[in-house]
Amino acid sequence: MARDLEIDLLVRDADVRTLDDAVPRGRAVAVHQGRVVAVLEDDELPAGVRARRVASAGGATVVPGFDDAHQHTAWFGQSLAEIPLGGLRDLDAVYDAVAARAAELPPDAFVVGSGYDDVALSGSPDRRALDRAGGGRPVWLKHRSAHVCAVSTEVLARAGVLDGKAVVPAGGVIVRDDTGDPTGVLLEAAQALAGDLLRPYGVPDLADAIARATAVFAQEGLTHVTEAGIAGGWIGRSPRELASYQLARDRGDLAVRVDLMPEISVLHDAPGGAGRGLDLGLRPGLGDGELRVGPAKIFFDGALSSRTAAMRAPYADRDHAGYLGAEPEALHEALVEAVAGGWTVAAHAIGDRAVDAALDAFAAAADRPWPGARPPRHRLEHAGVVDDAALARLAALGVTPVPQARFLYEIGDSMAAAVGDDRADLLYRHASFLHAGLRVPASSDRPCVADGHPLRGMQSMVQRRTATGRTLGADEAVDVETALRAYTVDAAWVAGDEDVRGRLAPGLAADLVVLGEDITRVDTDRIGDIEVVATLRGGRATHGAGALGLPPDGDPS
Repeated sequence: MARDLEIDLLVRDADVRTLDDAVPRGRAVAVHQGRVVAVLEDDELPAGVRARRVASAGGATVVPGFDDAHQHTAWFGQSLAEIPLGGLRDLDAVYDAVAARAAELPPDAFVVGSGYDDVALSGSPDRRALDRAGGGRPVWLKHRSAHVCAVSTEVLARAGVLDGKAVVPAGGVIVRDDTGDPTGVLLEAAQALAGDLLRPYGVPDLADAIARATAVFAQEGLTHVTEAGIAGGWIGRSPRELASYQLARDRGDLAVRVDLMPEISVLHDAPGGAGRGLDLGLRPGLGDGELRVGPAKIFFDGALSSRTAAMRAPYADRDHAGYLGAEPEALHEALVEAVAGGWTVAAHAIGDRAVDAALDAFAAAADRPWPGARPPRHRLEHAGVVDDAALARLAALGVTPVPQARFLYEIGDSMAAAVGDDRADLLYRHASFLHAGLRVPASSDRPCVADGHPLRGMQSMVQRRTATGRTLGADEAVDVETALRAYTVDAAWVAGDEDVRGRLAPGLAADLVVLGEDITRVDTDRIGDIEVVATLRGGRATHGAGALGLPPDGDPS
């Protein structure tokens, strides 16, 4: 650092773990204009350098800010205002929760809940029982996997299912009983029949949901997230979803940096050029370090917990092998044409059949001219069941797997029952991906299935335990530092930000987390319970300002 310099902030009395090979440890971090100026070996600034503000970490561990490479911000924010159904163990409890919420609402209002688990409940909610619980109101309950929902008769009527007018989207299924009567359960893309009754959500309402969600993220140490699917398909909230993020940012309510993945159906044939894209030639990377357009998201299949992931062989506990998200040819063409238009693609593929189909499409796309200045970093979202042959193809194509280790704890027993013992050790691999030369960015898929807290995700990477204590794929476990790098260095890399953030090094973003204990030294059973004392994004405290002696708004100036 130059002499006679005033910097914005000094975070001192800290056990700094930089994840930067040049200077792996330190005692203090000097910050100016949102970036790291230096990592210091002691608490003192060089002679002639002073800090406007000094924050004491009290000997706590400081690591780079956490990054969730695949989650659903607006959806999570909305779920915070819905009936929480996770953890309920019988259907009567679900109906009681619906009745309690319905009693608070006007007669025609939607009753919306999220997080039910049909395995734990020994079945899905029945539409006629929902009719009684909701007092005839429209009721929409979302499965924890997000690939299934259960609705009341009023929803089916409004959607045109009962009179035969509904057009089921490709890749969707309306579940019917033996007599052909709809049960109220909608699979995959058919969920849009319910969701479209409420969509598009208003831009201000979505901005409020984003604010709620990112406030939670900051409390958990997150400084960057990737929103995995906006604007289209059954997952999008609104065609104007990007405007909601812009509004949240304008309000000062965007507590994390965000990359946004457009759902691939919103891409169209781009005038004047090859492939598919968005108007004005928009591509990934448009935006800045706070809010940016990311890859295009495409669904090749569903989920294991809902038995809708596309498998090569039937499920061990079902008489079917799941579903592809659309006709194979349509999925193939959509991915290849998006890449031809200059888009990095994130392909949702969980079952081994879906993984094969996605890799076939990526291989075909590699034969087309790439218009970008830098080679694309395509992604395989989830990569739930990947055998050694598919792993070799994944590595040869350079496609990055983005698994969710916390699924192993939350639904590992259900997934193992789905695929059978002979395939259980292939679930959500990690060490094998690394051994093949691939990076493994960490993510949660929140609010689908799992708790999104990064520290709990790291614990699952290390332990690979299910909720009942079974270990799935013991050889796929990684050490704590590898897990930490997945949530920092590797997640930044897959977003193309390895020279911008993910480590604590001079010139990189001053995104950091203050932890109550050293993550590398506590018992692995306690990793998920470590306190997040404070979170700084660009040197400003988004959580825990008081604990560091900073002003409430975290402004270091």
